[in-house]
Amino acid sequence: MKRKSFLKWLISIIVIVFTINSLVGVFFYNLVIKRGPKEYLQNNEDLEVAPEILGEFLNGDWVIWTDNQDFEKLEMQSYDNLNLQGYYLPAKEKSKKLVVFAHGYLGAAKDMGFFGQYYHEELDFNLFTPDLRGHGKSEGDYYGFGWHDRLDIIDWLNVLIEKEGKDVEIVLHGLSMGASAMLMASGEKLPEQVKLIIADSPYTSVYDMFAYQMKRMYNLPGKPILPTLSVVTKIRAGYSLTEASTKNQVKKASIPILYIHGKQDTFVPTHMALKLSKETASDYETFTVDNAGHGESYIIEKKAYQNKINEYIDRYLDN
Repeated sequence: MKRKSFLKWLISIIVIVFTINSLVGVFFYNLVIKRGPKEYLQNNEDLEVAPEILGEFLNGDWVIWTDNQDFEKLEMQSYDNLNLQGYYLPAKEKSKKLVVFAHGYLGAAKDMGFFGQYYHEELDFNLFTPDLRGHGKSEGDYYGFGWHDRLDIIDWLNVLIEKEGKDVEIVLHGLSMGASAMLMASGEKLPEQVKLIIADSPYTSVYDMFAYQMKRMYNLPGKPILPTLSVVTKIRAGYSLTEASTKNQVKKASIPILYIHGKQDTFVPTHMALKLSKETASDYETFTVDNAGHGESYIIEKKAYQNKINEYIDRYLDN
């Protein structure tokens, strides 16, 4: 009798723990991955910026420039039947250079006008900037954190090569989540027209990023929450946190990569970009910026940032 009572007690405890852990996994899925407003990022000290930097992000010349451009809307059906939208802007004069952008978490396509103004006005590039799945006008009820986006990017590249011609030369430029998406794409078979990747503020993997933020924001350990969240994400969004690994993808890269990261970035810590560079199979270079937080490098050292872009373009593009 005592043995049966003990087994019932043990089973009850296991069921309770499993249920609580599952509910916690669902809670964090809804909090972070499910599409929708993310109030948990409000008042996040890691995202606080000086007033002059915030002013540049929100009201810089690039905002007016972007609003005044006559972007052509492009649409594409993803491999899993989502309608995705993007925006194309031809160069002022006929050009065979094209930059494809990828924005950050909770961002939208035209946010990348922040960089696009320079490519278009100074470097004579055609521009393409998509709303990543779950963002902007693109369909999707979850955020892919770059993993499914890597395949969307490749599909967009094929659309753009058909539009521009096979002699087009392509630069991929991503910021934060978008940088990781571009790096995740680097591990796949990219069209030969892709000449280089510029990755600003990427993370090593979705699991690593979540583990870092779980500790920093909530003072919680990664286990057992993240393995459960990973299962929930696999069921609901079709990918696990561990398979969405930027680090594993750059180990297969054949495209030159320029890593850019602010040295004061505490939202996506700088060491993640440095770890990625050490794992990269292709040619790479790292460019770190003093006193720059997350995504601030272009504002803090704009001229040096532009010069580094120019150097890479001159090195790897023919046109």
